[in-house]
Amino acid sequence: MNSLISFLLMAPSGGGGAASGGAGSMIPTLIFFAAMILVLYFLMIRPQQKRQKEHQKMLSSLKVGDKVITTAGIHGKIDKLDEKTITLQIDNTKITFERSAIVSKIDS
Repeated sequence: MNSLISFLLMAPSGGGGAASGGAGSMIPTLIFFAAMILVLYFLMIRPQQKRQKEHQKMLSSLKVGDKVITTAGIHGKIDKLDEKTITLQIDNTKITFERSAIVSKIDS
């Protein structure tokens, strides 16, 4: 870790002066950082956005009678849908949750 930091902060060696060597040594560093940003985007950010879109699509497709699982692990059947809330029926009990608390829909 320290060697990476010292490498990135290291001044160019040689007798050419700051004008000739300074800009040339900065280009590989910028390319390295741009490559790291691209790797982070494709390995972390993009898949998360895709999962979020799929979750929103699943939430918008819910209808009365669907069986779902909440973030708390509660399994139930949708009894009533509102714009922001969902009422689940679990045996003879009805519980109201936020739509965002639904993790997945059970196919049956």
